[in-house]
Amino acid sequence: MEVQDKLAILADAAKYDASCASSGTEKRHSRDGRSLGSTSNGICHAYTPDGRCVSLLKVLLTNWCVYDCLYCINRKSSDVRRARFAIDEVVQLTLSFYRRNVIEGLFLSSGIIRTPDYTMEQVIEVARRLREDEHFKGYLHLKTIPDASPELVERAGRYADRLSINVELPSAQALQALAPEKDAGGIERTMSRIHLRLQAARDAKREAQAVRALPGAPAAAARPARFAPAGQSTQLIVGADASDDRAVLQLSSRLYTGQGLRRVYYSAYSPIPHASAALPAQAAPLLREHRLYQADWLLRFYGFQAEEIVTEAGFLSLQHDPKLAWALAHPAQFPLDVDRAPREQLLRVPGLGVSSVDKLVAARRHRRLRRADLLALGPLARKALPFVVAVDHRPHPADLQALSRPAARPQQAALF
Repeated sequence: MEVQDKLAILADAAKYDASCASSGTEKRHSRDGRSLGSTSNGICHAYTPDGRCVSLLKVLLTNWCVYDCLYCINRKSSDVRRARFAIDEVVQLTLSFYRRNVIEGLFLSSGIIRTPDYTMEQVIEVARRLREDEHFKGYLHLKTIPDASPELVERAGRYADRLSINVELPSAQALQALAPEKDAGGIERTMSRIHLRLQAARDAKREAQAVRALPGAPAAAARPARFAPAGQSTQLIVGADASDDRAVLQLSSRLYTGQGLRRVYYSAYSPIPHASAALPAQAAPLLREHRLYQADWLLRFYGFQAEEIVTEAGFLSLQHDPKLAWALAHPAQFPLDVDRAPREQLLRVPGLGVSSVDKLVAARRHRRLRRADLLALGPLARKALPFVVAVDHRPHPADLQALSRPAARPQQAALF
């Protein structure tokens, strides 16, 4: 099979993994004259007007798989066209696309071939050749294969900017039912090993920086070995089982606090060809996925807990974004005086983001805030007016009524 045919198959097979957007790695460049590529903070997918992807080359090493996960298009029993890259083909494709300024790095995953360890070795060898043989300085995101040995995960972290391992489903029971070859406990144990190794790498880096800062320290003091400086992430499929949004967000919150994940990505289940009768016949609402991303943001940056974001029925409102839904359900918390309310309370006001709240807190140290100060924050700040008071502003009931009207729902987009 020609490389271009393999690329068409294996890039298409990789589209179901949403967890390849990334940020937070260390900056690198190729100014030494013998290296290739560079990285910057904030790599993610981006498309030019003519449709070119100018971010990561996102492919599978192969879509052959010995597992039979019912929700996966590449499962063993699936009737799809199969392909497998040779290691050198992935290396040369990455270099070729980079030299043509089409990509900034590589996201590499794979179906399970032979054994998890064998597959992980193949993925690592691609990264090793890029880093050591080709001196590639671009971004590398490697998917960690479930049940791969700790030694292989350690090796992967030496070359990768980010590692990820997908927990797939919100509960161990759902994973057992739909992906019996996978072990939820084993996946989290691998996450824990990566988390501990990331902590050790950060500690070693801080210690090295402290040593270099000492008077008389050599300029070329030894630097600690790097390990996945952009951390780890995971993905959850939403709507393939009966788990509600509370279960999804509780798991995400536990992974953020316990495993130090950089991101949890959510992927609305979309029916696949020749799907099992155990799976839903209908796609999960795309709006549900969107609401989970909004709620995830509230968990990470706004001080919300998973239990308070969802409704009593266990699901996020599809009519309103999670912050507005919470505010409408808690009228006794409002209105807030923008001149006196603590920062953590202002963060709960719809329409006010973290930077907007910080600007208000900084400004009110010098003067009383007015309605114009709120509107100057941008068009979204108008959403805050029914929930705050200022020296020249009091909420108007009509403003709250307008916000309470449900927004139009987007249509579900298919992945195939």
